[in-house]
Amino acid sequence: MVEADLRRLSALRALAEHGTVTAAATALHLTPSAVSQQIAQLGREVGVTLLRHEGRHVRLTPAAHVLLEHGEVLRTQWERAKADLAAHAAGLGGTLRLCGVSSAVAALAAPAVTRLQRTHPRLQTRITEEESADCYQLLLTDEADIAMVLPTPDAPSTVDPRFEQQPLLDDPLDLLVPRGHRLAEEGYAELAAAAGEPWIVKKHNNDTYALLTVACAAAGFTPRVTHEVKEWYAVSALVGEGLGVCLLPRMVPVPSTHRVVRVPLHGEPVPSRRLIACVRRGSAGHPVVAAGLSALHRVAAADEEPPRPPSARPSARTPRP
Repeated sequence: MVEADLRRLSALRALAEHGTVTAAATALHLTPSAVSQQIAQLGREVGVTLLRHEGRHVRLTPAAHVLLEHGEVLRTQWERAKADLAAHAAGLGGTLRLCGVSSAVAALAAPAVTRLQRTHPRLQTRITEEESADCYQLLLTDEADIAMVLPTPDAPSTVDPRFEQQPLLDDPLDLLVPRGHRLAEEGYAELAAAAGEPWIVKKHNNDTYALLTVACAAAGFTPRVTHEVKEWYAVSALVGEGLGVCLLPRMVPVPSTHRVVRVPLHGEPVPSRRLIACVRRGSAGHPVVAAGLSALHRVAAADEEPPRPPSARPSARTPRP
């Protein structure tokens, strides 16, 4: 019964966030009719009107906003109740569902799952790669237990009542240039030195694009984007062909066959991104979730300064003051 009520509250929350029944249905992987029915049923159960029709649009009533505030408290308490009950089970079993951005899946989730399989052989795991915004949604729809995400201007705040967020690691961004490039010779560079270069980026709906624009703005320029691709492998390949430069997270490896050099940045600012682990509020005490978080933190602590691939090591020269 509680789960059904929370699903109806999730439909109301999705409508509040996305603005239309159609958009809410897309986010929840439901039909618009199913979302409307769930909200209508919820209104009947609590005895209030939740939606007000304005032409072809619907608006949440004041009562709906009050219900959402209480709904977050109920959701958190339900997660805590499940965590307390699971703590009484003998041994660690069930399924842990992780989701995250591609680099976090490769560098953190994969070795963390290997650790968990050694220490908890009865525990099943499932990993899904998604962009950060989609990972938050997977948590809300109870399709994931832990999300490894990058905070962006549009991400939920640290005080969002729906989530608990824990820093995993800070990942510096390096400048990736073709071999023989003028900025590769010194083995280090300031970001502003690349202001006049053509830039290769992952597409605008990717988490790292916001990091690039913010970092370049702080360095005093707007990057001249000439190529947009989806995967880091393609970014590295284009850089290796001399078609531009890019900012590459240090934890992302580059193929040894690509003719590129990873150049560490110094001066101000030195761009970096923070990877965080996010769970539904109240669920961190669940034994399965707690084990997953612990494994991720252990891997992150070991990889706080990831080794560079031999083909991308900078020279040993010390930066000038």
